[in-house]
Amino acid sequence: MLGPLRYRRPVSDVDLSTLTIAVLGGTGPQGRGLGRRFAEAGLSVVLGSRTLERAAAAAAALADCGDVTGATNAQAAAAGDVVLVAVPWDGHRELLESLAPALAGKVVVDCVNPLGFDKQGPYALRVEEGSATQQAAAVLPGSRVVGAFHHVSAVLLEDPAVTSVDTDVLVVGDDREATDLVQALASVVPGMRGVYGGRLRNAHQVEAFTANLIAVNRRYKAHAGVRVTDL
Repeated sequence: MLGPLRYRRPVSDVDLSTLTIAVLGGTGPQGRGLGRRFAEAGLSVVLGSRTLERAAAAAAALADCGDVTGATNAQAAAAGDVVLVAVPWDGHRELLESLAPALAGKVVVDCVNPLGFDKQGPYALRVEEGSATQQAAAVLPGSRVVGAFHHVSAVLLEDPAVTSVDTDVLVVGDDREATDLVQALASVVPGMRGVYGGRLRNAHQVEAFTANLIAVNRRYKAHAGVRVTDL
């Protein structure tokens, strides 16, 4: 289990090898894709779902990738040291409220983009707390909430022919040791790099920028991500 991170270490020195990475919503494209990449990097992964049957089927499909098991979302929340939230926005608050006791003391990585779609394309939704990540922090006061993985293409993550997912992952949060941990987690995937993107209050524009990326990808028929230069 993940204990207190008492001393600051360089991101490259963070040891993830003993941690279990759980994914709530792990049977959806993003959650399943992230699970695939973390398992291929040698990490233990638990895919959570509303039903055990769907989770077990998703895990079985990734059996060749490494250590992947299926569980209900509640079981995944209990099993994970680091827990990713990759569920639809509509069920975000309700699920996290129900799992708050199991997630207490853990690093929770919110990957959710509150977006709407109309004839003009994608757009960011207004969130009372400011962002999905801030909503998670409000619902989970006992957890170490971080926002990350908002801009990573699920298509690339799930494609076994793609050996390098060339993108930066903006990581936002108020707990610097937790953001260091999540930066290191992003960086285990070949081609991917975790980049600190500011405090939790900056999560809204990170999540909202996903609407711009979707518009870019639709126009150019691509799977573009984000790169931060001069680092």
